[in-house]
Amino acid sequence: MILKYLLKKECLQIKRNTFLPRLIVVFPIVVMCVMPWVMSMEVKNIRVCVVDNDHSTSSQRIVHTIETSRYFIFCGQKPSYQIAYGEIEKGDVDVMLVIPQHYSRDQVQGRHPQILIAANAVNGTKGAIGSAYLSQVVVSNASVSTLLQKCSVLTLYNKHQNYKLYMIPALFAIIMMLMTGFLPTLNIVGEKEAGTIEQINVTPVPKWAFILAKLIPYWLIAVFIITVSLILAWGIYGITCAGSLLWVYILSILLALFFSSLGLIVSNYSDTMQQAIFVMWFFVVCILLLSGLFTPTRSMPTWAYMTTYVNPMHYFIDAIRTVFIRGGGFSAIAHQIVALLAISFFMAIWAVRSYKKNQ
Repeated sequence: MILKYLLKKECLQIKRNTFLPRLIVVFPIVVMCVMPWVMSMEVKNIRVCVVDNDHSTSSQRIVHTIETSRYFIFCGQKPSYQIAYGEIEKGDVDVMLVIPQHYSRDQVQGRHPQILIAANAVNGTKGAIGSAYLSQVVVSNASVSTLLQKCSVLTLYNKHQNYKLYMIPALFAIIMMLMTGFLPTLNIVGEKEAGTIEQINVTPVPKWAFILAKLIPYWLIAVFIITVSLILAWGIYGITCAGSLLWVYILSILLALFFSSLGLIVSNYSDTMQQAIFVMWFFVVCILLLSGLFTPTRSMPTWAYMTTYVNPMHYFIDAIRTVFIRGGGFSAIAHQIVALLAISFFMAIWAVRSYKKNQ
C-alpha cells in the first residue's frame, strides 16, 4: 500500500510539472526525426579536382566516373599539380587526383602506372575515406577490372547499406540515457533543494519502497519512449525490427534500470542540482564514448577496450543492433542480457544502500 501512494505522488509530480510531460513526448520525436539524417558516418560531398596529364580515353573515363559519383563534388580539371595543390592549401579542395603521362599506353603494355592521390588531412576522416573512394574509382577503371569483377560481395544484413538502419537502434540508447538517467537525478536533487524530501525521511517509509517509487515511473516512461521511437522509425523511414520486439523492450528496460539507478546514486551523493548535473554528465559522456556507438571498440587501445566489459551501454548497443538488424534471438544476445542484468542490479542495490534516510 505504501508503494501505491508513493507511485501516485510521483505521477502527480510529473503531471503537475508543465515542462516534463512535453519533454517526454517531444524529445524522442525530435531525436528520431532529425538525428538519423545527421548522425551518419558515411562521408559524402568530398571536393575533388583532377590533373589529367594523359588526356586519353582511359583517363577521361576516370574523370567522368568522379563527376557522376554521389560521393564527390567535382571541382574541375586543373592544368598542373601546383595549381591543384594551391586549391588544397586554400581549403577549396579536399582531395586531388593526378593522372601521369602515358597512363593509357602503360596499361596496354602491361605495366602498372602510378596515379597520385593527395588529400587534405586536416580532417583526417574525410581525407582518408576520400582517398579510399578515389582508389576504388581508379581500380574499377583499370584494365585489370575484368579480373576484379569476378569477385562479388554478398551483404547478409542491411543489404542496401542504409546507415539509418544502423543508427536508429543506437539512438534508442541515447534517448534512454538522457530520459531515464537525468530525470530521476534532477527529481531527487530538486526535492532536496526544496526541502520536501525531509518529509519523506522522517516517515516510516522503507528505503526500497522510496527508491522503487522513484524508478518505476521512469521505467514506464522508457517503455513509452521506445514505443514512440519504433512507430516513428516505421512511419518515417520504413524501418522495422528484424527480430522480436520483446527483446527490444527487455533490453530497454534493463538499460533504463541502470541509468535510473545511476541517477539516484548521483543524486544521493549530491547536494545541489548543479553538482548533480556535472557529475551525471561526466559519467554519461564517458559511458557513451567508450560504448562503441560511434567507433568500433576494437579500434580502441587495449586499456580503453577493457572498460567495455563493465560498460552497459556497450552491451545494449551490441544486443539491440543484433536484434534490430540481424533478427537475433535469445541465444544471440544471452551474453549481453546476463551482463546487463548483473550491472543493472548491482547499481540498483547501490542506489538503495546509498540513500540516507533518517530513522
